[in-house]
Amino acid sequence: MKRITLVLFFISIAFFAQSQTKNLFDGKSLAGWYMDVPDLEADSSLRIPFIIRDGLLVSLGTPQGHLISEAEYDNYTLELDYRFAGKPGNCGILVHASTPRALYDMFPKSIEVQLMHSNAGDFWCIQQNIEVEDMEARRGPKENWGVNGKKERRIKNLTDDSEKPLGEWNHIKIICDADKVTVWLNGDLVNDGFNATAIRGKIALQAEGAEVEFKNILLTDL
Repeated sequence: MKRITLVLFFISIAFFAQSQTKNLFDGKSLAGWYMDVPDLEADSSLRIPFIIRDGLLVSLGTPQGHLISEAEYDNYTLELDYRFAGKPGNCGILVHASTPRALYDMFPKSIEVQLMHSNAGDFWCIQQNIEVEDMEARRGPKENWGVNGKKERRIKNLTDDSEKPLGEWNHIKIICDADKVTVWLNGDLVNDGFNATAIRGKIALQAEGAEVEFKNILLTDL
C-alpha cells in the first residue's frame, strides 16, 4: 500500500509540474494569438506577415506589426527557440504588452527583449521603463533616458558573443518575476532588469523587417 501511495504521489507531482507549463504554439495554427498589422489593416491585399511553415511559426518581417497573445500573463518564464531564416535583421519579443500602437502608431506599450542580430538581449523601453545596474554605461546620459521616440530607450545587453552562428537555433529564456525581467540567451545571462513599470500584460512577437522562425514557445508559471 505504501508503494502504491508513493507512486501516486510522484505521478501527481509530475502532472502538477506539467500543468504549470503552457505550450503557446501548437505547430499547426495561430490559436491563442492575434495580429496587429497597421498596413495590412489599411490594405487587405498585402501578405499576412505571420504564417505556419513546416511546423514553425514564421515572422516574414513585412508588412511590419505584431503577433500578440490573447491572454495576459504575470510571474512566468517564457522560453523559445528562434533563428533568422535568411538574411539577419531585426525582430523582438515584447513582454507586459498592453495599449496597442502606443509608439509610432505601431508598437504596443511594453518592454521589448531585442532579437536583432548582434544585439539580442537588449531591452527597449516602449512607453514602459525598466532599470539595470550600471544604467548610464548601458543607456547613456541620464538626462536622455525616456520611453518615447524622442528619448534613449535602448539598454544594451551584457554580452557580445551569446548568439549562435546564423542558421543555427538560439534558445532564449525570459523570466518575468514581479517587477524584474531577466534574460538568458543560449545559457548566458544577457540582461537583468528591475523596477519595471509594468508587471503584467500580453506577449508579442514582432515582424520588423527580417524573416525569423520560432518553435517550442513554452510559458511556465513561477
